[in-house]
Amino acid sequence: MTPIPPSPTPVPPTAAPTPESALLPEPRKVSFKAEDGQALEGTYYPAQRAGAPMVVLMHWAPGDAHDWEAIAPWLQNRGLAGVASPSSKAPWLDGNWFPPMPEGRSYAVFTFTFRGCEGGCRRFERGAWLLDAKAAMRTARGLEGVDPQRLVAVGASIGADGAADACAALNEEFPNSCQGAFSLSPGDYLTVPYAEVVSRLGKETPPKPAWCFYAEKDVPSAKVCQEAQGENYRSWRYAGEAHGMMLVAPDITPAVLPLLLEFLAQTVG
Repeated sequence: MTPIPPSPTPVPPTAAPTPESALLPEPRKVSFKAEDGQALEGTYYPAQRAGAPMVVLMHWAPGDAHDWEAIAPWLQNRGLAGVASPSSKAPWLDGNWFPPMPEGRSYAVFTFTFRGCEGGCRRFERGAWLLDAKAAMRTARGLEGVDPQRLVAVGASIGADGAADACAALNEEFPNSCQGAFSLSPGDYLTVPYAEVVSRLGKETPPKPAWCFYAEKDVPSAKVCQEAQGENYRSWRYAGEAHGMMLVAPDITPAVLPLLLEFLAQTVG
């Protein structure tokens, strides 16, 4: 008599893979450290799909990461409203005038506050802020759902230098990870000459774009932007003395935010 073979042990069903679109839209707090051990806090706004480009936003000295609370969800493009105070007169905190995002475009976004800058920077810590900017780029590169080879850095004033400096520094550690820097009013604020960093980015393979925006009466930003050069470099000059986030306004022509979308399309898609 042929023996009856034993019944196979049931195998529990394998969990279905998480779809790319399953990244929740709500911003997440991220704690990280600079190279010198300084603790820092950031916020991660996930893109709609995994493998998305990452935009790292770096604030100016009069503010902190809260200055990006309308721009970050606009770039994320997942239906989240900004958290601007109704009493605020800052145009960069009012998303009602922002240009529409192209259909289907969604970027991962990372914001953070430089050390000593909660509510506005209390003193200048140029070298330390450079460490913070580098740590932010490194942290953003490793976040869930981010394409580690498609980062860009965007900043204003101290963050404008931080964006360029940290983009170049990231590529020294992880070649071709940062695809360009978009700077509103740099001023050699973080110990590294902006023109030198633009040149370094231009010598990479492929060259990395560096875009600079400045008002002609804003010193030292006008001098710094005028000194930079290279085939990878573009600059925009505005009348007056608007500095940093003050260039993000609906009455300034050419408007910065449409140019930011153009920059992102050219660098990370």
